[in-house]
Amino acid sequence: MIDDLKIIETSDGSHSLESSKYKASYHSLQGAIEESMHVFMSAGIYYKFQQEVKDLKIFEMGFGTGLNAYLAYLSSKQFNLKVDYTGIELHPVPPSSYLTLNYHQLLKTGNQEAFIKFHSSEWEKKHSFSPFFSFKKLQADLTSYVFESTYDLIFYDAFAPSSQPILWEEDIHVKLYNALNPGGALVTYCAQGKFKRLLKQIGYELQSLNGPSRKHEMTRAVKSGKAS
Repeated sequence: MIDDLKIIETSDGSHSLESSKYKASYHSLQGAIEESMHVFMSAGIYYKFQQEVKDLKIFEMGFGTGLNAYLAYLSSKQFNLKVDYTGIELHPVPPSSYLTLNYHQLLKTGNQEAFIKFHSSEWEKKHSFSPFFSFKKLQADLTSYVFESTYDLIFYDAFAPSSQPILWEEDIHVKLYNALNPGGALVTYCAQGKFKRLLKQIGYELQSLNGPSRKHEMTRAVKSGKAS
């Protein structure tokens, strides 16, 4: 577990965590919920929903506070979309941190019990949260993790390249590309030129989108081919 975490309030009133080890926050200081809704829900889940998919397999790198998984759970009910969600996290957030996060208080459909279940549920085991949503979290290192499944969406929410450069290198992103189904997409807040050139070199079609709040840009990278 990470024990160097401090709870901070971002500009939209939602909490994030700040790590002294990585000298980074888990979300945008301009708004944790706003960032997650824009980058991962709108540019990810809603993007696939518009393609009229009924079932969606999602892999998240950087489970962290559980915000992305929690919002995906709420979105699955909103869109009547069946979601199979897997999150990977090497350093789980301790109860002393996640029990005080305020996401459920700010979301109209929020529920603290449901949010806490993401953190308290057993690792390495699939759980059914609703008829629309199943969830599994892995305590593992992405650099050595071997994928056993393929996905329609990848939420890439690692710390920034300046904080964890190894997570933005070619080997990992080739592995992620191979774990995407044809027509699948990787979405991330990162719009660094070096990173986008790497994605293009690997074979993605890049879509530069407006970023959340004051951030000018985010990235959606699509694997060519039609989804089966």
